[in-house]
Amino acid sequence: MEVRRLVWLVAAVSLALATLARGDPQVPCYFIFGDSLVDNGNNNYIVSLARANYPPYGIDFAGGPSGRFTNGLTTVDVIAQLLGFDNFIPPFAATSGDQLLGGANFASAAAGIRAETGQQLGGRIPFAGQVQNYQTAVETLVNILGDQDTASDHLSRCIFSIGMGSNDYLNNYFMPAFYNTGSRYNPEQFADALIADYRRYLQVLYNYGARKVVMIGVGQVGCSPNELARYSPDGVTCVDRIDGAIQMFNRRLVGLVDEFNALPGAHFTFINAYNIFADILANAASYGFTVTNAGCCGVGRNNGQVTCLPYQAPCANRDEHIFWDAFHPSEAANIIVGRRSYRAASPNDVYPMDISTLAAI
Repeated sequence: MEVRRLVWLVAAVSLALATLARGDPQVPCYFIFGDSLVDNGNNNYIVSLARANYPPYGIDFAGGPSGRFTNGLTTVDVIAQLLGFDNFIPPFAATSGDQLLGGANFASAAAGIRAETGQQLGGRIPFAGQVQNYQTAVETLVNILGDQDTASDHLSRCIFSIGMGSNDYLNNYFMPAFYNTGSRYNPEQFADALIADYRRYLQVLYNYGARKVVMIGVGQVGCSPNELARYSPDGVTCVDRIDGAIQMFNRRLVGLVDEFNALPGAHFTFINAYNIFADILANAASYGFTVTNAGCCGVGRNNGQVTCLPYQAPCANRDEHIFWDAFHPSEAANIIVGRRSYRAASPNDVYPMDISTLAAI
């Protein structure tokens, strides 16, 4: 009995020392808005075709399939680790009470800035719904912390990251079988329409306490296995008309950063995911990648015509694939993007600062 007690005591002291050595996270909380690139389980709770809570998704994740649309970690998992959080930020659907003090992940697969985006896939929580869920969370935080001023102070020190827009192109503008936006708007007009909605939701977040805000640009959707399978003649060359439209949107996001940084106490920044991904694709070998144009798990041309099926056997060399499935990066690629978002490797990665700098403000 004494030996067991001694073992328990040593373990408790070791854990305390480890916690002491690590210290508190750099910010008290992290709130995440986005789509399937960062959804970590919210869509598990709704009726949707856009779900990933089955094998082989999560094959390299400690908890197995969780709703993450990759084999392991997402970019925001990596960012949370680098910010010093002991645990990953939980999905809002499975978060309540005091847990919200550390943040929540509101992201939903198939969601877009526009309400109709992704509707062919069933249930999803668009940007507006994610913002509403955040407002509900703030009301809970006010009750927990006792008053609005204390909650505002708490929230002003948190990091907020937003990664929206991919589906507005992938599952809306460039999907004429289901949507008419491609015929109603030219690419410049569509980008303007998206930014008008984005601005409105950003203003609500600011009004509800968000001050340190990370706006993650849309990556090279035209280089994903699905778009290569559909539109690329050689299955390798990225689809310029898609990526060109996305760059129009990203340039306007940079403008929103400047616009919101004029507000009192605001520290908004832009992560150039497009640039980071372009560098990974251009220098794939130096990052250890051998396959740049096909999913590790999927069906058809580029393993991208049909995305990863339940219980399908994925490739063995997952760390050598940039893409995990028809649409989503592998954990190996997510780690690179997450690290460069946290600490920029190039001046072109961020504007005007990386997340590590933002956290320190």
